[in-house]
Amino acid sequence: MSWSRALSQVPRVLGAAAGAALLLFSTAPSAGATIEPFETVTIDPTGYVAPDGALTLSGTYRCLGGNGPVFVSSSLQQGDSRVRKGVGGTSAVCDGADHTWTNTDKADPGRFLPGRARVEATLMELSGGGLPLSRFHAVKQQDITLVEG
Repeated sequence: MSWSRALSQVPRVLGAAAGAALLLFSTAPSAGATIEPFETVTIDPTGYVAPDGALTLSGTYRCLGGNGPVFVSSSLQQGDSRVRKGVGGTSAVCDGADHTWTNTDKADPGRFLPGRARVEATLMELSGGGLPLSRFHAVKQQDITLVEG
Protein backbone atom coordinates (compact mmCIF):
# COMPACT_ATOMS: atom_id res chain seq x y z
CA MET A 1 0.00 0.00 0.00
CA SER A 2 1.34 3.43 -0.89
CA TRP A 3 1.94 6.12 1.75
CA SER A 4 -0.63 8.43 0.17
CA ARG A 5 -3.26 5.69 0.25
CA ALA A 6 -2.36 4.77 3.87
CA LEU A 7 -2.56 8.42 4.94
CA SER A 8 -5.92 8.80 3.21
CA GLN A 9 -7.30 6.09 5.55
CA VAL A 10 -6.30 7.93 8.75
CA PRO A 11 -9.43 10.12 9.00
CA ARG A 12 -11.71 7.09 8.49
CA VAL A 13 -9.89 5.05 11.14
CA LEU A 14 -9.76 7.93 13.63
CA GLY A 15 -13.42 8.70 12.98
CA ALA A 16 -14.39 5.11 13.73
CA ALA A 17 -12.27 5.10 16.90
CA ALA A 18 -13.78 8.39 18.06
CA GLY A 19 -17.28 7.08 17.35
CA ALA A 20 -16.60 3.92 19.33
CA ALA A 21 -15.24 5.94 22.26
CA LEU A 22 -18.28 8.25 22.16
CA LEU A 23 -20.63 5.26 22.17
CA LEU A 24 -18.75 3.71 25.10
CA PHE A 25 -18.91 6.87 27.19
CA SER A 26 -22.51 7.67 26.23
CA THR A 27 -23.70 4.29 27.51
CA ALA A 28 -22.03 4.40 30.93
CA PRO A 29 -24.19 6.37 33.39
CA SER A 30 -22.77 7.55 36.65
CA ALA A 31 -24.39 6.24 39.79
CA GLY A 32 -27.41 8.39 40.60
CA ALA A 33 -27.20 10.29 37.30
CA THR A 34 -30.42 12.05 36.35
CA ILE A 35 -30.91 14.17 33.23
CA GLU A 36 -33.87 16.17 34.59
CA PRO A 37 -34.84 16.44 38.28
CA PHE A 38 -38.49 15.61 37.53
CA GLU A 39 -37.49 12.34 35.83
CA THR A 40 -37.09 9.61 38.44
CA VAL A 41 -36.75 5.89 38.92
CA THR A 42 -37.25 4.19 42.30
CA ILE A 43 -36.60 0.67 43.54
CA ASP A 44 -38.89 -1.16 45.94
CA PRO A 45 -37.04 -2.18 49.14
CA THR A 46 -38.05 -5.85 48.69
CA GLY A 47 -37.29 -8.14 45.76
CA TYR A 48 -38.23 -11.78 45.29
CA VAL A 49 -36.22 -14.91 44.55
CA ALA A 50 -37.90 -18.26 44.04
CA PRO A 51 -36.26 -21.64 44.76
CA ASP A 52 -36.03 -22.24 40.98
CA GLY A 53 -34.02 -18.99 40.55
CA ALA A 54 -36.88 -16.78 39.32
CA LEU A 55 -36.21 -13.13 40.23
CA THR A 56 -38.65 -10.22 40.50
CA LEU A 57 -37.66 -6.58 41.04
CA SER A 58 -39.99 -3.57 40.97
CA GLY A 59 -40.34 0.15 41.58
CA THR A 60 -41.72 3.31 40.01
CA TYR A 61 -40.62 5.76 37.31
CA ARG A 62 -41.57 9.12 35.82
CA CYS A 63 -40.30 10.71 32.61
CA LEU A 64 -41.29 13.18 29.89
CA GLY A 65 -40.91 13.17 26.13
CA GLY A 66 -38.73 10.80 24.30
CA ASN A 67 -38.16 10.36 20.58
CA GLY A 68 -37.37 6.67 20.76
CA PRO A 69 -38.35 3.65 22.81
CA VAL A 70 -37.78 4.02 26.57
CA PHE A 71 -37.11 1.13 28.95
CA VAL A 72 -36.63 0.48 32.66
CA SER A 73 -33.78 -1.99 33.02
CA SER A 74 -32.50 -3.46 36.25
CA SER A 75 -29.57 -5.48 37.50
CA LEU A 76 -28.92 -7.39 40.70
CA GLN A 77 -25.74 -8.02 42.68
CA GLN A 78 -25.35 -9.98 45.89
CA GLY A 79 -22.51 -10.61 48.33
CA ASP A 80 -18.90 -9.85 47.50
CA SER A 81 -19.37 -10.55 43.78
CA ARG A 82 -18.88 -7.59 41.47
CA VAL A 83 -20.83 -9.43 38.79
CA ARG A 84 -24.31 -8.09 38.11
CA LYS A 85 -27.20 -10.07 36.68
CA GLY A 86 -29.48 -8.18 34.31
CA VAL A 87 -33.06 -8.69 35.42
CA GLY A 88 -35.50 -8.07 32.57
CA GLY A 89 -36.59 -4.83 31.00
CA THR A 90 -39.92 -3.02 30.88
CA SER A 91 -41.18 -0.61 28.23
CA ALA A 92 -41.81 2.82 29.72
CA VAL A 93 -44.40 5.49 28.93
CA CYS A 94 -42.95 9.01 29.22
CA ASP A 95 -46.03 11.14 29.89
CA GLY A 96 -44.96 12.87 33.11
CA ALA A 97 -47.10 10.58 35.30
CA ASP A 98 -45.85 8.10 37.89
CA HIS A 99 -45.87 4.48 36.68
CA THR A 100 -44.83 1.16 38.21
CA TRP A 101 -42.31 -1.21 36.69
CA THR A 102 -41.73 -4.90 37.35
CA ASN A 103 -38.83 -6.84 35.84
CA THR A 104 -38.46 -10.61 36.00
CA ASP A 105 -35.79 -13.05 34.92
CA LYS A 106 -34.35 -16.38 35.95
CA ALA A 107 -30.92 -17.12 37.42
CA ASP A 108 -29.34 -20.45 38.19
CA PRO A 109 -31.01 -21.88 41.33
CA GLY A 110 -28.98 -20.90 44.38
CA ARG A 111 -27.12 -18.02 42.68
CA PHE A 112 -29.24 -15.48 44.59
CA LEU A 113 -30.50 -16.20 48.10
CA PRO A 114 -32.86 -14.42 50.47
CA GLY A 115 -31.01 -11.56 52.17
CA ARG A 116 -29.33 -8.28 51.31
CA ALA A 117 -28.68 -7.44 47.64
CA ARG A 118 -27.89 -4.37 45.53
CA VAL A 119 -30.08 -3.26 42.63
CA GLU A 120 -29.47 -0.72 39.90
CA ALA A 121 -32.46 0.54 37.89
CA THR A 122 -32.00 2.63 34.76
CA LEU A 123 -34.60 4.60 32.81
CA MET A 124 -33.06 4.75 29.33
CA GLU A 125 -34.15 5.86 25.88
CA LEU A 126 -32.76 4.62 22.56
CA SER A 127 -32.69 7.55 20.16
CA GLY A 128 -30.97 8.87 17.07
CA GLY A 129 -31.03 7.99 13.41
CA GLY A 130 -29.12 4.95 12.23
CA LEU A 131 -27.07 3.70 15.16
CA PRO A 132 -29.24 4.11 18.29
CA LEU A 133 -27.67 6.11 21.09
CA SER A 134 -28.71 5.81 24.70
CA ARG A 135 -30.11 8.76 26.62
CA PHE A 136 -30.39 8.23 30.36
CA HIS A 137 -33.45 9.75 31.99
CA ALA A 138 -32.66 8.47 35.52
CA VAL A 139 -30.45 5.95 37.33
CA LYS A 140 -30.76 4.67 40.90
CA GLN A 141 -28.72 2.22 42.97
CA GLN A 142 -30.13 0.86 46.19
CA ASP A 143 -29.69 -1.95 48.69
CA ILE A 144 -32.77 -4.16 48.98
CA THR A 145 -33.82 -7.32 50.77
CA LEU A 146 -34.49 -10.40 48.68
CA VAL A 147 -37.18 -12.63 50.14
CA GLU A 148 -38.33 -16.03 49.01
CA GLY A 149 -41.38 -15.76 46.84
